[in-house]
Amino acid sequence: QVQLVESGGGLVQAGGSLRLSCTASGRTFSSYAMGWFRQAPGKEREFVAAIGWSSGSTYYADSVKGRFTISRDNAKNTVYLQMNSLKPEDTAVYYCAAGYRTTAQFMGVPRAYNYWGQGTQVTVSS
Repeated sequence: QVQLVESGGGLVQAGGSLRLSCTASGRTFSSYAMGWFRQAPGKEREFVAAIGWSSGSTYYADSVKGRFTISRDNAKNTVYLQMNSLKPEDTAVYYCAAGYRTTAQFMGVPRAYNYWGQGTQVTVSS
């Protein structure tokens, strides 16, 4: 069992930055691909970014490419999402997810992830 706890959400003006963190319990963090997804009111959950479990390869949605950076620190069981140049359309609840040895072609697929955090609200004002 893996438990995920997100932090770092909040209210920021357009153009600002936030860094989300997600800390996992358990001793096999390095065997999990880690992803960030978001869900805005009235919309489906969508993929934001992911980082592989073995190579550390990163994957991004087109809407955040060049603005967001995902990274992980296996020694701290933590994955980060640095969000720069935030836009009002980035407003959503952001969820961290862990997928056991998820392969590249499934990084953007929610059902490929085994565990989910409770979510953290990000609100970007215009």
